Amino acid sequence: MSILKSEEKGIKYKGIKELSVLDHVSLVNLEGKGLLGKAGVDARIFSVMANLKISVSIISQGSSERGIGIVVNSDRASEALQGLEKEFSKELLFGDVNKVSVDNNIATISITGQDLSTFHKLYSSLIKNKITPILFNNIITGNSVSLVVKKTDLKRALNVINVEIFGQTKKINIAVFGHGLVGGTLINQVLSSAKNIEGRKGINLNIFAIANSTKLVINKAGIKENWKEEIENEGVTYDIQDVIQYAKENHLENLIAVDNTASSGFVENYLTLIENGFDVVSSNKIANTLSYGFYKEIRQVLQDNQKNYLYETNVGAGLPLIDTIKLLHLSGENITKIKGVFSGTLSYIFNHFSVEDKPFSEVLKEAIALGFTEPDPREDLCGNDVARKLLILARELDLQNEFNEIEIQSLIPIELRSLTTSNFLENLQLLDNHYKTIKENQEKGNVLRYIGELSGDLQQDKGNLEVKLVSVPLNSVLGQLKGSDSIFEIYTESYGERPIVIQGAGAGASVTARGVFGDILRIIDKI
Repeated sequence: MSILKSEEKGIKYKGIKELSVLDHVSLVNLEGKGLLGKAGVDARIFSVMANLKISVSIISQGSSERGIGIVVNSDRASEALQGLEKEFSKELLFGDVNKVSVDNNIATISITGQDLSTFHKLYSSLIKNKITPILFNNIITGNSVSLVVKKTDLKRALNVINVEIFGQTKKINIAVFGHGLVGGTLINQVLSSAKNIEGRKGINLNIFAIANSTKLVINKAGIKENWKEEIENEGVTYDIQDVIQYAKENHLENLIAVDNTASSGFVENYLTLIENGFDVVSSNKIANTLSYGFYKEIRQVLQDNQKNYLYETNVGAGLPLIDTIKLLHLSGENITKIKGVFSGTLSYIFNHFSVEDKPFSEVLKEAIALGFTEPDPREDLCGNDVARKLLILARELDLQNEFNEIEIQSLIPIELRSLTTSNFLENLQLLDNHYKTIKENQEKGNVLRYIGELSGDLQQDKGNLEVKLVSVPLNSVLGQLKGSDSIFEIYTESYGERPIVIQGAGAGASVTARGVFGDILRIIDKI
Protein backbone atom coordinates (compact mmCIF):
# COMPACT_ATOMS: atom_id res chain seq x y z
CA MET A 1 0.00 0.00 0.00
CA SER A 2 1.26 3.48 -0.88
CA ILE A 3 -0.12 6.81 0.27
CA LEU A 4 0.37 10.28 -1.18
CA LYS A 5 -0.86 12.99 1.16
CA SER A 6 -1.91 16.42 0.03
CA GLU A 7 0.53 18.08 2.46
CA GLU A 8 3.57 16.50 0.73
CA LYS A 9 6.11 18.96 -0.70
CA GLY A 10 4.53 21.72 1.37
CA ILE A 11 1.54 22.05 -0.98
CA LYS A 12 -2.07 22.16 0.22
CA TYR A 13 -4.72 20.72 -2.09
CA LYS A 14 -8.18 21.95 -1.22
CA GLY A 15 -10.41 19.13 0.02
CA ILE A 16 -8.00 16.30 -0.83
CA LYS A 17 -6.51 14.58 2.21
CA GLU A 18 -4.75 11.62 0.68
CA LEU A 19 -4.46 9.26 -2.25
CA SER A 20 -3.83 5.61 -1.40
CA VAL A 21 -3.16 2.56 -3.56
CA LEU A 22 -3.62 -1.14 -2.84
CA ASP A 23 -2.15 -3.46 -5.44
CA HIS A 24 -2.06 -6.78 -3.53
CA VAL A 25 -5.81 -7.23 -3.77
CA SER A 26 -8.30 -9.31 -5.75
CA LEU A 27 -11.85 -8.78 -6.90
CA VAL A 28 -14.32 -11.51 -6.01
CA ASN A 29 -17.40 -11.18 -8.17
CA LEU A 30 -20.84 -12.79 -7.69
CA GLU A 31 -23.04 -12.63 -10.79
CA GLY A 32 -26.57 -13.85 -11.40
CA LYS A 33 -29.93 -12.69 -12.71
CA GLY A 34 -31.60 -14.64 -9.93
CA LEU A 35 -30.26 -12.16 -7.39
CA LEU A 36 -32.68 -9.53 -8.67
CA GLY A 37 -34.99 -8.39 -5.88
CA LYS A 38 -33.77 -10.94 -3.36
CA ALA A 39 -33.16 -9.56 0.13
CA GLY A 40 -30.28 -10.58 2.37
CA VAL A 41 -27.68 -11.33 -0.30
CA ASP A 42 -25.24 -8.79 1.10
CA ALA A 43 -25.74 -10.14 4.60
CA ARG A 44 -24.92 -13.67 3.45
CA ILE A 45 -21.74 -12.47 1.71
CA PHE A 46 -20.56 -10.58 4.78
CA SER A 47 -21.44 -13.51 7.01
CA VAL A 48 -19.16 -15.76 4.95
CA MET A 49 -16.35 -13.21 5.08
CA ALA A 50 -16.81 -12.71 8.84
CA ASN A 51 -16.70 -16.46 9.53
CA LEU A 52 -13.50 -16.74 7.50
CA LYS A 53 -12.09 -13.61 9.16
CA ILE A 54 -11.50 -12.03 5.74
CA SER A 55 -11.48 -8.24 5.64
CA VAL A 56 -13.47 -6.64 2.81
CA SER A 57 -12.08 -3.27 1.71
CA ILE A 58 -14.69 -2.39 -0.94
CA ILE A 59 -18.12 -3.68 -1.89
CA SER A 60 -20.07 -2.46 -4.88
CA GLN A 61 -23.23 -3.53 -6.66
CA GLY A 62 -25.73 -2.32 -9.20
CA SER A 63 -29.24 -1.41 -8.12
CA SER A 64 -30.48 -4.59 -9.82
CA GLU A 65 -28.14 -6.73 -7.68
CA ARG A 66 -27.22 -8.75 -10.77
CA GLY A 67 -23.56 -8.34 -9.90
CA ILE A 68 -21.88 -7.85 -6.53
CA GLY A 69 -18.14 -7.33 -6.22
CA ILE A 70 -15.96 -7.34 -3.12
CA VAL A 71 -12.26 -6.53 -2.83
CA VAL A 72 -10.14 -8.68 -0.51
CA ASN A 73 -6.42 -9.33 0.01
CA SER A 74 -5.07 -11.54 -2.77
CA ASP A 75 -3.73 -14.17 -0.35
CA ARG A 76 -7.31 -14.74 0.94
CA ALA A 77 -9.09 -14.61 -2.43
CA SER A 78 -9.27 -18.37 -3.01
CA GLU A 79 -10.76 -18.88 0.49
CA ALA A 80 -13.35 -16.19 -0.23
CA LEU A 81 -14.19 -17.86 -3.54
CA GLN A 82 -14.67 -21.29 -1.96
CA GLY A 83 -16.70 -19.85 0.91
CA LEU A 84 -19.10 -18.05 -1.45
CA GLU A 85 -19.43 -21.06 -3.74
CA LYS A 86 -20.43 -23.13 -0.73
CA GLU A 87 -22.85 -20.49 0.61
CA PHE A 88 -24.54 -20.04 -2.78
CA SER A 89 -24.29 -23.66 -3.94
CA LYS A 90 -28.07 -23.98 -4.31
CA GLU A 91 -28.30 -20.78 -6.37
CA LEU A 92 -25.40 -21.98 -8.53
CA LEU A 93 -27.14 -25.31 -9.06
CA PHE A 94 -30.42 -23.75 -10.16
CA GLY A 95 -28.84 -20.94 -12.19
CA ASP A 96 -29.86 -18.04 -9.94
CA VAL A 97 -26.12 -17.33 -9.60
CA ASN A 98 -24.22 -17.74 -12.85
CA LYS A 99 -20.73 -17.82 -11.38
CA VAL A 100 -18.43 -16.71 -8.60
CA SER A 101 -15.08 -15.56 -9.97
CA VAL A 102 -11.79 -14.01 -8.88
CA ASP A 103 -9.79 -11.38 -10.76
CA ASN A 104 -6.24 -11.00 -9.45
CA ASN A 105 -5.22 -8.42 -12.06
CA ILE A 106 -6.66 -5.43 -10.18
CA ALA A 107 -5.62 -2.59 -7.92
CA THR A 108 -7.63 -0.09 -5.89
CA ILE A 109 -7.15 3.65 -5.76
CA SER A 110 -8.80 5.51 -2.89
CA ILE A 111 -9.10 9.29 -2.86
CA THR A 112 -10.05 10.76 0.51
CA GLY A 113 -11.59 14.21 0.37
CA GLN A 114 -12.66 14.07 -3.30
CA ASP A 115 -15.72 16.23 -3.92
CA LEU A 116 -18.08 14.18 -6.08
CA SER A 117 -19.38 17.34 -7.75
CA THR A 118 -16.05 17.59 -9.61
CA PHE A 119 -15.30 13.88 -9.90
CA HIS A 120 -16.67 13.79 -13.47
CA LYS A 121 -13.54 15.63 -14.68
CA LEU A 122 -11.26 12.94 -13.30
CA TYR A 123 -13.49 10.12 -14.52
CA SER A 124 -13.63 11.65 -18.02
CA SER A 125 -9.82 11.90 -18.13
CA LEU A 126 -9.51 8.23 -17.16
CA ILE A 127 -11.95 7.17 -19.89
CA LYS A 128 -10.16 9.29 -22.52
CA ASN A 129 -6.98 7.41 -21.60
CA LYS A 130 -8.68 4.02 -22.11
CA ILE A 131 -8.87 3.37 -18.36
CA THR A 132 -12.33 2.10 -17.46
CA PRO A 133 -12.84 1.54 -13.72
CA ILE A 134 -14.04 -2.01 -13.09
CA LEU A 135 -15.74 -0.99 -9.87
CA PHE A 136 -16.62 2.34 -8.26
CA ASN A 137 -17.51 3.07 -4.66
CA ASN A 138 -18.07 6.20 -2.59
CA ILE A 139 -19.04 6.78 1.03
CA ILE A 140 -22.36 8.41 1.87
CA THR A 141 -20.82 11.76 2.83
CA GLY A 142 -19.61 12.07 -0.74
CA ASN A 143 -16.01 13.00 0.02
CA SER A 144 -14.20 9.70 -0.46
CA VAL A 145 -14.01 7.65 -3.64
CA SER A 146 -12.51 4.26 -4.38
CA LEU A 147 -11.80 2.90 -7.85
CA VAL A 148 -10.88 -0.59 -8.92
CA VAL A 149 -8.78 -0.66 -12.09
CA LYS A 150 -6.80 -3.28 -13.97
CA LYS A 151 -3.32 -3.62 -12.50
CA THR A 152 -1.87 -3.04 -15.98
CA ASP A 153 -3.63 0.35 -16.04
CA LEU A 154 -2.52 1.41 -12.54
CA LYS A 155 0.53 3.52 -13.37
CA ARG A 156 -1.27 5.31 -16.18
CA ALA A 157 -4.30 5.89 -13.95
CA LEU A 158 -2.09 7.39 -11.24
CA ASN A 159 -0.45 9.68 -13.82
CA VAL A 160 -3.90 10.98 -14.81
CA ILE A 161 -5.11 11.32 -11.20
CA ASN A 162 -1.99 13.17 -10.08
CA VAL A 163 -2.55 15.71 -12.85
CA GLU A 164 -6.28 16.14 -12.28
CA ILE A 165 -6.22 16.20 -8.45
CA PHE A 166 -2.76 17.25 -7.35
CA GLY A 167 -2.09 19.72 -10.13
CA GLN A 168 1.04 18.06 -11.44
CA THR A 169 2.27 18.95 -14.92
CA LYS A 170 0.14 17.30 -17.57
CA LYS A 171 2.27 15.23 -19.93
CA ILE A 172 1.13 14.97 -23.55
CA ASN A 173 2.82 12.09 -25.35
CA ILE A 174 3.11 12.70 -29.09
CA ALA A 175 4.07 10.31 -31.89
CA VAL A 176 4.93 12.06 -35.18
CA PHE A 177 4.70 10.07 -38.40
CA GLY A 178 6.40 11.75 -41.35
CA HIS A 179 9.28 14.19 -40.90
CA GLY A 180 9.56 15.83 -44.30
CA LEU A 181 9.15 19.59 -44.77
CA VAL A 182 5.96 19.87 -42.72
CA GLY A 183 6.71 17.09 -40.23
CA GLY A 184 10.28 18.22 -39.61
CA THR A 185 9.21 21.83 -39.15
CA LEU A 186 6.50 20.75 -36.71
CA ILE A 187 8.96 18.71 -34.62
CA ASN A 188 11.29 21.68 -34.34
CA GLN A 189 8.39 24.02 -33.49
CA VAL A 190 7.24 21.73 -30.67
CA LEU A 191 10.76 21.27 -29.28
CA SER A 192 11.48 25.00 -29.32
CA SER A 193 8.12 25.91 -27.72
CA ALA A 194 7.92 23.12 -25.13
CA LYS A 195 9.66 24.89 -22.26
CA ASN A 196 7.61 28.05 -22.68
CA ILE A 197 4.32 26.11 -22.87
CA GLU A 198 5.20 24.11 -19.76
CA GLY A 199 5.97 27.30 -17.85
CA ARG A 200 2.79 29.10 -18.92
CA LYS A 201 0.30 26.24 -19.13
CA GLY A 202 1.69 23.44 -16.96
CA ILE A 203 1.74 21.12 -20.00
CA ASN A 204 4.73 18.94 -20.89
CA LEU A 205 4.83 18.29 -24.65
CA ASN A 206 6.75 15.04 -24.97
CA ILE A 207 7.54 13.72 -28.46
CA PHE A 208 8.17 10.08 -27.64
CA ALA A 209 8.26 8.71 -31.20
CA ILE A 210 9.28 9.94 -34.65
CA ALA A 211 8.89 7.75 -37.71
CA ASN A 212 9.12 7.81 -41.47
CA SER A 213 7.91 5.09 -43.83
CA THR A 214 10.66 2.68 -42.78
CA LYS A 215 12.38 3.83 -39.57
CA LEU A 216 11.32 4.65 -36.02
CA VAL A 217 13.05 6.24 -33.03
CA ILE A 218 11.24 5.99 -29.73
CA ASN A 219 12.01 7.17 -26.20
CA LYS A 220 9.51 7.55 -23.36
CA ALA A 221 11.62 10.39 -21.87
CA GLY A 222 11.30 12.40 -25.07
CA ILE A 223 13.25 12.85 -28.29
CA LYS A 224 15.56 15.86 -28.43
CA GLU A 225 16.94 18.31 -31.00
CA ASN A 226 19.30 15.73 -32.52
CA TRP A 227 16.32 13.66 -33.78
CA LYS A 228 17.52 13.72 -37.41
CA GLU A 229 20.78 12.03 -36.50
CA GLU A 230 18.95 9.59 -34.24
CA ILE A 231 16.54 8.41 -36.89
CA GLU A 232 19.32 8.16 -39.45
CA ASN A 233 21.74 6.23 -37.22
CA GLU A 234 19.52 4.48 -34.68
CA GLY A 235 16.16 4.14 -36.41
CA VAL A 236 14.63 0.66 -36.47
CA THR A 237 12.04 -0.94 -38.71
CA TYR A 238 8.57 -0.96 -37.21
CA ASP A 239 4.85 -1.32 -37.68
CA ILE A 240 2.12 0.62 -35.91
CA GLN A 241 1.65 -2.07 -33.25
CA ASP A 242 5.21 -1.48 -32.06
CA VAL A 243 4.36 2.12 -31.19
CA ILE A 244 1.07 1.14 -29.54
CA GLN A 245 2.71 -1.62 -27.49
CA TYR A 246 5.54 0.68 -26.39
CA ALA A 247 3.02 3.25 -25.15
CA LYS A 248 1.16 0.55 -23.20
CA GLU A 249 4.27 -1.00 -21.68
CA ASN A 250 5.52 2.40 -20.54
CA HIS A 251 2.10 3.55 -19.24
CA LEU A 252 2.07 6.65 -21.45
CA GLU A 253 -1.04 8.78 -21.05
CA ASN A 254 -2.64 11.53 -23.18
CA LEU A 255 -1.53 10.05 -26.50
CA ILE A 256 -1.64 12.00 -29.77
CA ALA A 257 -0.64 10.57 -33.17
CA VAL A 258 0.31 13.16 -35.80
CA ASP A 259 0.20 12.14 -39.46
CA ASN A 260 2.32 14.41 -41.65
CA THR A 261 2.74 11.84 -44.39
CA ALA A 262 1.00 11.89 -47.76
CA SER A 263 0.53 8.14 -47.55
CA SER A 264 -2.72 6.40 -48.45
CA GLY A 265 -1.42 3.33 -46.62
CA PHE A 266 -0.78 5.08 -43.32
CA VAL A 267 -4.36 6.34 -42.95
CA GLU A 268 -5.42 2.70 -42.56
CA ASN A 269 -3.77 2.88 -39.12
CA TYR A 270 -6.11 5.60 -37.86
CA LEU A 271 -8.79 3.20 -36.62
CA THR A 272 -6.23 1.07 -34.75
CA LEU A 273 -4.63 4.14 -33.17
CA ILE A 274 -7.98 5.55 -32.04
CA GLU A 275 -9.07 2.21 -30.60
CA ASN A 276 -5.82 2.08 -28.61
CA GLY A 277 -6.17 5.46 -26.95
CA PHE A 278 -4.68 7.92 -29.44
CA ASP A 279 -6.21 11.19 -30.56
CA VAL A 280 -5.24 11.96 -34.16
CA VAL A 281 -4.02 15.16 -35.85
CA SER A 282 -3.37 15.06 -39.57
CA SER A 283 -2.18 17.24 -42.42
CA ASN A 284 -2.73 14.21 -44.68
CA LYS A 285 -5.92 14.76 -46.71
CA ILE A 286 -6.39 11.19 -47.87
CA ALA A 287 -8.36 9.78 -44.91
CA ASN A 288 -11.12 12.34 -45.40
CA THR A 289 -11.37 11.73 -49.14
CA LEU A 290 -11.57 7.95 -49.31
CA SER A 291 -15.00 6.34 -49.56
CA TYR A 292 -17.85 7.96 -47.66
CA GLY A 293 -18.22 4.66 -45.79
CA PHE A 294 -14.67 4.94 -44.43
CA TYR A 295 -15.25 8.60 -43.57
CA LYS A 296 -18.27 7.64 -41.45
CA GLU A 297 -16.50 4.65 -39.91
CA ILE A 298 -13.74 6.89 -38.53
CA ARG A 299 -16.34 9.19 -36.96
CA GLN A 300 -18.13 6.26 -35.35
CA VAL A 301 -14.89 4.85 -33.89
CA LEU A 302 -14.00 8.33 -32.59
CA GLN A 303 -17.39 8.55 -30.88
CA ASP A 304 -17.15 5.04 -29.43
CA ASN A 305 -13.69 5.76 -27.98
CA GLN A 306 -14.29 9.42 -27.03
CA LYS A 307 -11.36 10.54 -29.16
CA ASN A 308 -10.66 13.52 -31.41
CA TYR A 309 -9.46 13.77 -35.01
CA LEU A 310 -8.44 17.27 -36.12
CA TYR A 311 -7.30 18.22 -39.62
CA GLU A 312 -7.63 21.99 -40.00
CA THR A 313 -4.61 22.05 -42.34
CA ASN A 314 -6.30 19.69 -44.84
CA VAL A 315 -7.74 22.77 -46.55
CA GLY A 316 -6.11 26.20 -46.50
CA ALA A 317 -2.92 25.29 -44.58
CA GLY A 318 -3.10 27.38 -41.39
CA LEU A 319 -6.31 29.27 -42.21
CA PRO A 320 -9.30 28.75 -39.85
CA LEU A 321 -11.54 27.46 -42.63
CA ILE A 322 -12.75 24.03 -41.53
CA ASP A 323 -13.53 25.25 -38.01
CA THR A 324 -15.55 28.15 -39.45
CA ILE A 325 -17.57 25.89 -41.72
CA LYS A 326 -18.15 23.40 -38.89
CA LEU A 327 -19.46 26.11 -36.59
CA LEU A 328 -21.72 27.61 -39.27
CA HIS A 329 -23.16 24.20 -40.13
CA LEU A 330 -23.56 23.16 -36.50
CA SER A 331 -25.41 26.39 -35.72
CA GLY A 332 -27.96 25.58 -38.41
CA GLU A 333 -26.74 28.17 -40.92
CA ASN A 334 -27.71 27.21 -44.48
CA ILE A 335 -24.48 27.31 -46.51
CA THR A 336 -25.47 27.73 -50.16
CA LYS A 337 -22.13 27.79 -51.96
CA ILE A 338 -18.38 27.65 -51.33
CA LYS A 339 -15.82 28.66 -53.91
CA GLY A 340 -12.23 29.76 -53.89
CA VAL A 341 -8.61 29.27 -54.79
CA PHE A 342 -7.67 26.18 -52.79
CA SER A 343 -4.06 25.69 -53.90
CA GLY A 344 -1.27 28.05 -52.85
CA THR A 345 0.85 26.60 -55.65
CA LEU A 346 -1.68 27.29 -58.39
CA SER A 347 -2.51 30.62 -56.80
CA TYR A 348 1.12 31.70 -57.23
CA ILE A 349 1.25 30.44 -60.82
CA PHE A 350 -1.90 32.14 -62.09
CA ASN A 351 -1.52 35.31 -60.01
CA HIS A 352 1.83 35.91 -61.73
CA PHE A 353 1.00 34.54 -65.18
CA SER A 354 -2.17 36.64 -65.46
CA VAL A 355 -0.44 40.01 -64.96
CA GLU A 356 3.15 39.43 -66.08
CA ASP A 357 4.45 39.25 -69.63
CA LYS A 358 6.06 35.85 -69.16
CA PRO A 359 5.46 32.44 -70.73
CA PHE A 360 3.57 29.96 -68.58
CA SER A 361 6.59 27.65 -68.41
CA GLU A 362 8.77 30.40 -66.94
CA VAL A 363 6.28 31.11 -64.15
CA LEU A 364 5.98 27.38 -63.49
CA LYS A 365 9.79 27.07 -63.24
CA GLU A 366 9.80 29.89 -60.68
CA ALA A 367 7.21 28.03 -58.59
CA ILE A 368 9.30 24.85 -58.81
CA ALA A 369 12.45 26.72 -57.74
CA LEU A 370 10.62 28.20 -54.74
CA GLY A 371 9.58 24.71 -53.62
CA PHE A 372 5.85 25.44 -54.11
CA THR A 373 5.19 22.40 -56.33
CA GLU A 374 5.54 18.67 -55.89
CA PRO A 375 8.68 17.11 -57.45
CA ASP A 376 6.46 16.28 -60.42
CA PRO A 377 4.41 19.49 -60.86
CA ARG A 378 1.73 17.53 -62.70
CA GLU A 379 0.55 16.40 -59.26
CA ASP A 380 -0.45 20.04 -58.71
CA LEU A 381 -1.58 20.71 -62.28
CA CYS A 382 -3.88 17.68 -62.53
CA GLY A 383 -6.34 19.24 -60.04
CA ASN A 384 -6.68 16.23 -57.74
CA ASP A 385 -5.30 18.09 -54.73
CA VAL A 386 -7.87 20.86 -55.12
CA ALA A 387 -10.58 18.24 -55.63
CA ARG A 388 -9.67 16.47 -52.39
CA LYS A 389 -9.85 19.75 -50.47
CA LEU A 390 -13.23 20.56 -52.01
CA LEU A 391 -14.55 17.11 -51.09
CA ILE A 392 -13.44 17.57 -47.48
CA LEU A 393 -15.49 20.77 -47.22
CA ALA A 394 -18.48 19.04 -48.80
CA ARG A 395 -18.34 16.27 -46.24
CA GLU A 396 -18.17 18.81 -43.40
CA LEU A 397 -21.66 19.79 -44.60
CA ASP A 398 -22.75 16.13 -44.33
CA LEU A 399 -22.79 15.70 -48.11
CA GLN A 400 -22.15 12.15 -49.27
CA ASN A 401 -20.21 12.85 -52.47
CA GLU A 402 -17.46 10.52 -53.61
CA PHE A 403 -14.20 11.63 -55.20
CA ASN A 404 -15.08 10.18 -58.62
CA GLU A 405 -18.15 12.43 -58.77
CA ILE A 406 -16.06 15.62 -58.88
CA GLU A 407 -15.73 17.36 -62.25
CA ILE A 408 -12.00 18.11 -62.56
CA GLN A 409 -10.47 20.21 -65.33
CA SER A 410 -6.86 19.10 -65.62
CA LEU A 411 -4.32 21.79 -66.47
CA ILE A 412 -2.07 19.28 -68.27
CA PRO A 413 -2.57 18.97 -72.04
CA ILE A 414 -3.29 15.37 -73.04
CA GLU A 415 -0.02 14.96 -74.98
CA LEU A 416 2.04 15.73 -71.85
CA ARG A 417 0.27 13.47 -69.38
CA SER A 418 2.09 10.21 -70.21
CA LEU A 419 5.65 11.61 -70.20
CA THR A 420 8.13 10.62 -67.52
CA THR A 421 8.78 13.27 -64.87
CA SER A 422 12.18 14.14 -66.33
CA ASN A 423 10.79 14.39 -69.88
CA PHE A 424 7.94 16.57 -68.69
CA LEU A 425 10.31 18.94 -66.87
CA GLU A 426 12.50 19.15 -69.99
CA ASN A 427 9.51 20.09 -72.17
CA LEU A 428 7.67 22.67 -70.06
CA GLN A 429 7.73 25.08 -72.99
CA LEU A 430 5.12 22.88 -74.70
CA LEU A 431 2.62 24.39 -72.22
CA ASP A 432 3.21 27.94 -73.42
CA ASN A 433 1.05 28.17 -76.56
CA HIS A 434 -1.87 26.46 -74.81
CA TYR A 435 -1.95 28.97 -71.95
CA LYS A 436 -1.08 31.96 -74.14
CA THR A 437 -4.25 31.27 -76.13
CA ILE A 438 -6.38 30.97 -72.98
CA LYS A 439 -4.94 34.21 -71.60
CA GLU A 440 -5.49 36.15 -74.82
CA ASN A 441 -9.06 34.90 -75.33
CA GLN A 442 -10.43 36.15 -71.99
CA GLU A 443 -12.26 39.45 -71.58
CA LYS A 444 -10.16 42.57 -71.20
CA GLY A 445 -9.43 43.32 -67.54
CA ASN A 446 -9.88 39.72 -66.47
CA VAL A 447 -7.39 37.34 -64.85
CA LEU A 448 -7.14 33.56 -64.61
CA ARG A 449 -7.83 31.66 -61.40
CA TYR A 450 -7.96 27.90 -60.76
CA ILE A 451 -10.83 27.34 -58.35
CA GLY A 452 -12.89 24.75 -56.55
CA GLU A 453 -16.63 25.34 -56.33
CA LEU A 454 -19.32 23.58 -54.29
CA SER A 455 -22.86 24.44 -55.32
CA GLY A 456 -26.34 23.02 -55.80
CA ASP A 457 -28.96 22.24 -53.16
CA LEU A 458 -26.63 21.61 -50.23
CA GLN A 459 -29.54 20.51 -48.03
CA GLN A 460 -29.70 17.27 -50.05
CA ASP A 461 -27.39 14.25 -49.84
CA LYS A 462 -25.03 15.46 -52.55
CA GLY A 463 -23.80 18.74 -54.03
CA ASN A 464 -22.14 19.73 -57.31
CA LEU A 465 -18.35 19.76 -57.03
CA GLU A 466 -16.25 21.38 -59.76
CA VAL A 467 -12.54 22.12 -60.12
CA LYS A 468 -11.86 24.43 -63.04
CA LEU A 469 -9.89 27.30 -64.57
CA VAL A 470 -11.98 30.47 -64.71
CA SER A 471 -11.55 34.05 -65.88
CA VAL A 472 -12.66 36.70 -63.38
CA PRO A 473 -12.49 40.51 -63.24
CA LEU A 474 -9.25 41.83 -61.78
CA ASN A 475 -11.22 43.95 -59.28
CA SER A 476 -13.24 40.98 -57.96
CA VAL A 477 -12.48 39.22 -54.67
CA LEU A 478 -10.79 36.33 -56.49
CA GLY A 479 -9.11 38.66 -58.98
CA GLN A 480 -7.32 40.69 -56.31
CA LEU A 481 -5.54 37.66 -54.88
CA LYS A 482 -1.75 38.07 -54.54
CA GLY A 483 1.31 35.88 -54.09
CA SER A 484 0.59 32.30 -53.06
CA ASP A 485 -2.44 33.15 -50.91
CA SER A 486 -5.55 31.01 -50.83
CA ILE A 487 -8.99 32.56 -50.64
CA PHE A 488 -12.41 31.10 -49.83
CA GLU A 489 -15.85 32.61 -50.28
CA ILE A 490 -18.58 31.06 -48.12
CA TYR A 491 -22.11 32.00 -49.19
CA THR A 492 -24.91 31.49 -46.68
CA GLU A 493 -28.60 32.17 -46.43
CA SER A 494 -28.11 34.75 -43.68
CA TYR A 495 -25.27 36.64 -45.38
CA GLY A 496 -27.00 36.66 -48.77
CA GLU A 497 -24.90 37.88 -51.70
CA ARG A 498 -22.09 39.10 -49.41
CA PRO A 499 -19.96 36.03 -48.67
CA ILE A 500 -17.77 35.36 -45.69
CA VAL A 501 -14.22 35.66 -47.05
CA ILE A 502 -11.23 33.87 -45.54
CA GLN A 503 -7.88 34.69 -47.10
CA GLY A 504 -4.24 34.13 -46.24
CA ALA A 505 -1.12 32.07 -46.81
CA GLY A 506 -2.20 28.86 -48.49
CA ALA A 507 1.12 27.10 -48.77
CA GLY A 508 4.44 26.67 -46.99
CA ALA A 509 5.85 24.19 -44.53
CA SER A 510 6.03 26.68 -41.66
CA VAL A 511 2.41 27.79 -42.03
CA THR A 512 1.10 24.23 -42.35
CA ALA A 513 3.21 22.99 -39.43
CA ARG A 514 1.94 25.85 -37.28
CA GLY A 515 -1.61 24.82 -38.19
CA VAL A 516 -0.89 21.22 -37.17
CA PHE A 517 0.60 22.52 -33.91
CA GLY A 518 -2.61 24.48 -33.36
CA ASP A 519 -4.66 21.29 -33.75
CA ILE A 520 -2.43 19.56 -31.17
CA LEU A 521 -3.09 22.39 -28.71
CA ARG A 522 -6.84 22.21 -29.39
CA ILE A 523 -6.82 18.52 -28.51
CA ILE A 524 -4.86 19.26 -25.33
CA ASP A 525 -7.61 21.70 -24.33
CA LYS A 526 -10.17 18.91 -24.83
CA ILE A 527 -8.04 16.46 -22.83
